[in-house]
Amino acid sequence: MQILIHSADAEQWQAAIAKALPKAKVMTSDAALAERQNADFLVAWQPPGWLFEEQQALKGIINLGAGVDALLDNPALPTDIPIVKLRDAGMASPMIDYVRYGVLHFQRDFDHYARQQTNRQWLEQPVTPKAEWGIGVLGLGAIGARVAQALAADGFPVHGWSRHPKQLEGIRCHHGKEGLATLLGQVKSLVTLLPNTPATRGIINAETLAALPHGASLINPGRGSLIDEAALLEALGPVNAEPPHADESVSGDTGRLRGAVLDAFSQEPLPADNPLWTHPRVLITPHMAAPTPRDAALDQVIDTLKAWLAGEQVPSIDPKAGY
Repeated sequence: MQILIHSADAEQWQAAIAKALPKAKVMTSDAALAERQNADFLVAWQPPGWLFEEQQALKGIINLGAGVDALLDNPALPTDIPIVKLRDAGMASPMIDYVRYGVLHFQRDFDHYARQQTNRQWLEQPVTPKAEWGIGVLGLGAIGARVAQALAADGFPVHGWSRHPKQLEGIRCHHGKEGLATLLGQVKSLVTLLPNTPATRGIINAETLAALPHGASLINPGRGSLIDEAALLEALGPVNAEPPHADESVSGDTGRLRGAVLDAFSQEPLPADNPLWTHPRVLITPHMAAPTPRDAALDQVIDTLKAWLAGEQVPSIDPKAGY
């Protein structure tokens, strides 16, 4: 079995996989063409088109991440090869931490306290109980489900949404267009953990943002393509406007949305002239919410390679659905 690795840390993956599968020939995409073009399996993150074009015998691809949009958008990607993506693989725990922080940022008024500090203002804000702070989680895959259940365990009423019906203990699950409308009207923090697919691109737009209660907040550690940035800026309102608390009415000189915590963007790195950088109610992080832990991911990669080597069927993504 010949395994080809392509990623920013390909040498570390090469060493780990070679140790776990000593009989396999494991090489990086820096290997000589004569060696790498005969790979049986590709383990990669955002491989370039030329890597596919030179392959002669590829039987399977393992995507080193939960998002496969960059892979599927590659015009050189073969159409008849199974693709397996990482599912959770240790990413759920840091994602839970990130989302939990984003929720508490608004529920415990840390955004207001930051503005008060700028004005040297000492004023305690009344705390909204967790039981009154509804949270919506869009996307109930392996990671989204874990996030939703962790927030529910914290004491928040959690609504989950997916394209198709799902059931999760402790979560009020919704699906479809009507289910999304129902969810949006009941949450004070909206968390987006959907994959990037034709059906989800731009799902956070003027219509969905207008359906949120006044003073709601947005947390996006998922995919940047989910958000219409112009609509988000419009919903946030002028940079010098006082943001509404949840459920407050909105005046003509302020926005509807209280604030946003954003980790993913349609263009990355986020261009320096993007107005989101300077909006005082937007907190930006550089796509760091849930890095892939190599040790946890390695187990999935090895299990998949062993299954393929044994001729077993491995659950792969649906390229048309995008996940």
